[in-house]
Amino acid sequence: MKSLSVAHWPFQTVLIANRGEIALRIMRACRELGLRSIAVYSDVDRNALHVRMADESYHIGAAQAAQSYLNIPTLIEIAKRSGAQAVHPGYGFLAENASFVQACEEAGLVFVGPPAEAQLAMGEKTAARRTAQAAGVPIVPGAMSDVEDDAQAQEIAERLGYPILLKAAAGGGGKGIRFVRAAKDLLSSLRTARSEARSAFGDSRVYLEKAITPARHIEVQFIADTYGNVVHLGERECSIQRRHQKLIEESPSPAVDAALRARMTKATVELVRSIRYVNAGTAEFLVGPDGDFYFLEVNARIQVEHPVTEACTGIDLVQEQFRVAAGLPLSFTQDEITLHGSAIECRISAEDPENRFLPATGTVLALQEPSGPGVRVDSSLYAGLQVPLFYDPLLSKLIVWGKDRQQAIARMRRALTEYQIVGVRTTLPFARWLMAQERFIAGDLSTDFIAETWDTRPKDAVAEHDGELNPAQVAALVGGLLMQAQVTEEKARRGATAGDRGEVSRWRDAARRGILGR
Repeated sequence: MKSLSVAHWPFQTVLIANRGEIALRIMRACRELGLRSIAVYSDVDRNALHVRMADESYHIGAAQAAQSYLNIPTLIEIAKRSGAQAVHPGYGFLAENASFVQACEEAGLVFVGPPAEAQLAMGEKTAARRTAQAAGVPIVPGAMSDVEDDAQAQEIAERLGYPILLKAAAGGGGKGIRFVRAAKDLLSSLRTARSEARSAFGDSRVYLEKAITPARHIEVQFIADTYGNVVHLGERECSIQRRHQKLIEESPSPAVDAALRARMTKATVELVRSIRYVNAGTAEFLVGPDGDFYFLEVNARIQVEHPVTEACTGIDLVQEQFRVAAGLPLSFTQDEITLHGSAIECRISAEDPENRFLPATGTVLALQEPSGPGVRVDSSLYAGLQVPLFYDPLLSKLIVWGKDRQQAIARMRRALTEYQIVGVRTTLPFARWLMAQERFIAGDLSTDFIAETWDTRPKDAVAEHDGELNPAQVAALVGGLLMQAQVTEEKARRGATAGDRGEVSRWRDAARRGILGR
């Protein structure tokens, strides 16, 4: 067994091949472990918070992701130039790209995530379904191979019975999916799905599956090490979605009892063992109205919603990822995992919920983040941030924990009231509305929840808009902006003196800015 001391790990410097809040989350884990963090940034992210917080930062290319965060040769070159021995991909971008894993290995870099073999086994969706079926995991009825012939698609759809789903074979993250209610819509939906798949993944292949409706989206968090240990950390409810994109997640699910949890987690562990998976991942399932569950996919990476699992288990999943990547066994066993209380996460994105959740942009003019008992904010926001349209619109994640679901909802309501972002449309109004809905409070959830409630609410029930603050909130935010301006002016006045003090700590300065800005 390798030494537990970080000084004896095969890496002490980590390049973080990502941006935004997840880059900051990984940096914090690095700092607690005593690892150095290297950030990369595109043209539009030059002033981003993850750039300021890193121990070192390197420019990586133009704003377009293909020329920056998806540029494998450049990432490898910067890792070598910076002296990094490991790479953490976060989520999105290259996190589930087997070619990137192989490129890291060929360059002698430790990839903090599952090996290429596991990613290949789970990354292609039809192959993943076959693997799950072979492992005895129930799958949604549908085609087990890609469908490129229209006549074949019509035949399969008729056999399955409408409604059906068209899904990109190389897809993930809710992209490249089309819901088809009737035969007359199939061919046009096929064309659209293939076009979207080609645009998003460079692969136009799609497959069909029976639409389970109404359904809950439940996922199981797991992590495995190189010693054959596989541990699950309970489930998360992810049914509040818009266009197959998750908006709210919670753990545990209000609909999963001990018996169903035992069945789903057992199936997950058996699947993970069958593909010799290593590091963190998530198995996603649909749960039908009859209580039966069906495998969807494995996300071979850390998930956006991992903080709710951390809140209920006390496990730092990112630090555990680093331990596994360093060749150490998991720091806990299955018997030591106990779920405590209830946690809820709201994704705060630059989207306009009053306009079909379309992406928004702008400059954050003022910011007030919540705090207090049971509240955590994973954020890349700061006053003055210009929100780009080039990337995922996620700005921050608001996570709360309570002794039970009722307390967690109450804390989330309070935290959402405190949370103020001025200058950019966000999903805050939707989250505030949701936490007051009786159906949500009762735990009556499905993937159709938003379509059945938010989209059909009375037109005269005008939702609040970001930026419409009461006088006290306006006064507080204006006061904060004035103080920030005074601090900036004072720092400029003392610039010459400050330049003689040696190395600057971005973390210390950022902490001071945050305190002064409150």
